[in-house]
Formats: sequence, C-alpha cells, structure tokens
Amino acid sequence: MRLQDMLNTLKLRQENSRRMRYALLAAKRAWGETHPNPMVGAVIVEEGKIVAQGHHARAGEPHAEVMALRNLGRAPAPGATMYVTLEPCCTTGRTPPCTEAIIQSGIKEVFVGTTDPNPQHAGKGIEILRAAGVGVTVEDVYGKCADLNLLFNHWITKQQPLFAGKIATTIDGRVATRAGESKWITGERARSDVMRWRRLFPAIGVGAGTVLADDPQLTSRYICGHDKIDWCPVRLIFDRQLRTVIEPLPKVYSDANCARTIAVAGLSPDGARRAQLEAKGVQVWTMPDAGPEWFAALREKCAAAGLIGVFIEGGPTLLSAFLAAQELDYLFAYRGSKFLADAEAVPVFSGPARPHLADAYELINIQSKNLGTDQLMRGHIVYPQGKKD
Repeated sequence: MRLQDMLNTLKLRQENSRRMRYALLAAKRAWGETHPNPMVGAVIVEEGKIVAQGHHARAGEPHAEVMALRNLGRAPAPGATMYVTLEPCCTTGRTPPCTEAIIQSGIKEVFVGTTDPNPQHAGKGIEILRAAGVGVTVEDVYGKCADLNLLFNHWITKQQPLFAGKIATTIDGRVATRAGESKWITGERARSDVMRWRRLFPAIGVGAGTVLADDPQLTSRYICGHDKIDWCPVRLIFDRQLRTVIEPLPKVYSDANCARTIAVAGLSPDGARRAQLEAKGVQVWTMPDAGPEWFAALREKCAAAGLIGVFIEGGPTLLSAFLAAQELDYLFAYRGSKFLADAEAVPVFSGPARPHLADAYELINIQSKNLGTDQLMRGHIVYPQGKKD
C-alpha cells in the first residue's frame, strides 16, 4: 500500500472514530434513564458534516436512529451515512424496528459501534440491512460502545442484575486507618465520579455497619455541565436484624426519599422495627438468613423489582461476603494517592489464604482513567476457578 493510501485510510478511521464519539455523547444524555433498555446514540453525516443526532431517552420512546432521522427534518441527502453506538434493532417491541426506518430513509451506509448482545438478536439487524443493500461497518471506539451498557449487557445475556462492588483504597490497599478513619482517601474528582455511577445504577447497596457509622444519604449529587444532578436510586440496606432502626432514624429511613429505601432483613425480623419502617413507607424484604439461598433470593427480588444493577458500596465485611460467595460480578476500584504502610490498617477484602497467584481474583475488560491525583480501574471479576453459573 502506498504511503498516501495509508494516510487516507488512517484519516478515514480517525473521522469515523470522531463521529462515533459524537454518537456516544448523544447516548450519554440519557445516563441512567433507559433501564431496562440500553443507552444508544446516533448521528447522521452528510458531506463530512454531522447534520443531525438523536438518542434513546427512555424505555417505550423512539430509538436513537429514529430520533436522528426525525431531528434531521427531511430525507437524508444522497450519500448520507449514519453512525449508531449499538446495532439497530430488527424486531417490533414497544417501537417499530430501526432497521426498517433506516432502509426506508434511503441511507446506504451505517457504522455500528457494537453488535446487540442479546443472543436472540445479535447480528440479525446487520444482516437485514446488508440484505437491503445498506453497507454496514462494525467498529468500536476503544471498546467504549460495548462498555456504555454494562448493566444492559449483563441483564440481557444472563437475565440477572449486575452486582458491582465499589472500593476506595490507599496505594497499599487499605480502606481505613487502624482507628477506623477513612475520610477522605480519595479526592473530590473521584468522589464526583462515584456520584455519576450512582446515577447510572438503579439501586445502591450498603450494610448495616455503614448506615450506623456514617448515616449516609446514598443519593447522587454532582454537576453535569451547567446542571446540578440530585437523584436518589433505590437504596438497599442489608440488615438481617434491622439493627439500623434506632432513634433518631437514619437518613435513609426518614428523609424525603425514604419510600425508595428497602431494608433487606432476615426471615424473622423484629416485628416492631419492621412496622416502624413500613409506617415510614420503607419496604422490608425478608430473605433466607445466609448461604447461596440468600444471594439467589436477592437476585430474584431485584429482578422482579426491575433493578437490573446494584452498586454495592458496603464496607469490607459486606463486600468480602459477596466476593467469597462469587456473587460480585464487577468491581469499581478507586485508588487514592495516600498510603499508610501499617499492617494493622483496615484491608479492603479479607478471606481464606491464597498462597499462589494462580488463586488470585482478576479483572478483565478493564477500563481505567485518572481522576486528579486518584485513579479508577474497573472491570468484570474472574474467580480463581471460573465464575459459577
């Protein structure tokens, strides 16, 4: 290949990546709003310029491709192309198939960020477009299109909610000093990033110890552009004995969002405490006291409630229990710039001895970024003997 041809190919790939990034930005306008549907963005390009864009706002509303065509307000010009972050749908649900809208529009070239992870649909939309004479190129932008819909991808392939743990540690892997001091290991940018992820997940989970020690709000509070986001996910309080029902009641049981709180209790919680919570509008889920049945019941109840993902911010005891049971699917690992060099400081995880690196847990599909002086590494967890089904 001649040098000029190579340069032209590189320039074209850069242009395609830039346009797909615009589609990604469009998709993120619905951050946390589309469950159980995925976030999707689309842009239409004519003569090298983006002339329209659209995104899927929420379940039941038009998809991104249709919105982009509507926002264009006319028929696409000859030679127009579309960039869409997810393979266009090809079946009729609450909305007509997007493949049909694209074909009828006259667009003859579509760039797709990633295929639909639904095993029943994957690739079929692409096949339909190609059969109709539409050229389709599938190319992700550094894995960003597939990564955009962590919760949907897990839900649609496994029919289970994604249980994601969040930790914030020192360089040497500690979450608190030996005296229990933990505020703050990370800086403002990292804490703001946590708030952004809280907005994505429909539910957040903590243990009784966290509620009693910190009396947290467990809401999402951050600045997005010129807008201040203040939103409350469903709050799951893992408290078998309902020992968090104290006077005065913690914020999660008494604030304006208390009806979005669920106490996850044992099979026989204290009747008076339960009645006190329910009088406040707090739900109480009764669960098996321990073992695999507890986790199975939790996933089942979350699924029935439409909670396709839970952001678990519990302390070391709660997170270690999820990990030991191989029930933690994903991990957000924030690391601050401090370190304690103290063997008695509180470690983030605890469990049986693992004398060999072959026995270590591992993250895959990793995404990472710097947040000021802090870092975030996140990915799916692979267990030493493989994730159980």
